[in-house]
Amino acid sequence: MENRAVSIRPFIGAQNFELSKSFYRDLGFEEIVLTPNMSLFKIQHLGFYLQNGYVKDWVDNTMLFLEVEDVDLYWNELVALNLQGKYTGVKLSPIKVEDWGKECFLHDPSGILWHFGEFFNSK
Repeated sequence: MENRAVSIRPFIGAQNFELSKSFYRDLGFEEIVLTPNMSLFKIQHLGFYLQNGYVKDWVDNTMLFLEVEDVDLYWNELVALNLQGKYTGVKLSPIKVEDWGKECFLHDPSGILWHFGEFFNSK
């Protein structure tokens, strides 16, 4: 295609919209309110749309992968945020090493699973 893509922004749902917005702000994302029922959350040039909508089967099967430069450093920053202590339902799982790289996991307050990963061959 001649027209180059600029970004990809998935839409995710929230069981409790206000709680999820607070969670993502604490996680380091900048919130840009688009409508009373949807916000864009950005970190650097990346982003996603958080909607005030919840369908259990949809949210329970939503996963996002955020590639980071140093997953060990990112893990330490996640632990320091104490998100599990601040938000019910949030679960942080430690780093796993795979043949492709390594990653850690974070469930948001609605149950959306985030993968924070670093590829071995990306350096």
